Amino acid sequence: MRRLLLWCAQNRWLATHVPRWRFARRAVRRFLPGEGLEAALKAAVDFKTQRIGALFTLLGENLTDLADADSVVKHYEEVLAASREIEAEISVKPTQLGLDIDAAAAFANLQRLARAAEKAKRFLWIDMEGSAYTDRTLDLYRRLRPQAPHVGVALQAYLYRTVSDVAGLLPLRPSIRLVKGAYAEPPEIAFTAKRDVDANYLALTVFMLPEVMRSRLRLVLATHDVDLVARAWRFGQALGMDRSQL
Repeated sequence: MRRLLLWCAQNRWLATHVPRWRFARRAVRRFLPGEGLEAALKAAVDFKTQRIGALFTLLGENLTDLADADSVVKHYEEVLAASREIEAEISVKPTQLGLDIDAAAAFANLQRLARAAEKAKRFLWIDMEGSAYTDRTLDLYRRLRPQAPHVGVALQAYLYRTVSDVAGLLPLRPSIRLVKGAYAEPPEIAFTAKRDVDANYLALTVFMLPEVMRSRLRLVLATHDVDLVARAWRFGQALGMDRSQL
């Protein structure tokens, strides 16, 4: 099933046609409320009444032109300006900023976004892509973190290496958004069975909870798996954690 879903995600015909299907739009409305900024802003306002925050992200990756990367930065600057009255954060993929083309240019674009987010008093997340980009993405975060405390990075629970990555980031007092992982990775470097990914997600969460309680880490559990979040919260309760900390 997972391979089928990944194939669907990479199929150009489906990418063009599925968003037009009414049942598909209805099924994902809460998580992907629209294709344009106006629709996303409207959804964020609606969700605010339910005490649900918003995360804005521009889909697409692996840009091959720095002019396109500049357009991505300008788009996010527009998002930040338009969402001042909304409790929202933004998330960007490094390859959207030109990482495949010029690492220095990508970092400069990331710095520019961090400054815009700070000015708007918003949080900036650096998304994690396929495993070929893990080291480079973490390097971007390590370089940016000392000058931008309002920036965090996504880590993927299905990678075996993630526990070491967490440990390596702790001296930075990082912000980590823990996701399960959505790329097709080989079994040599990643868990491939859902039960194993879930187990590692929970183990990583439990590993990080004491650091959260010491205010050395901001942890965001980025999963639609309500049961998994509930299990993680039970561990937090056992440690005496306040609900506002997770």
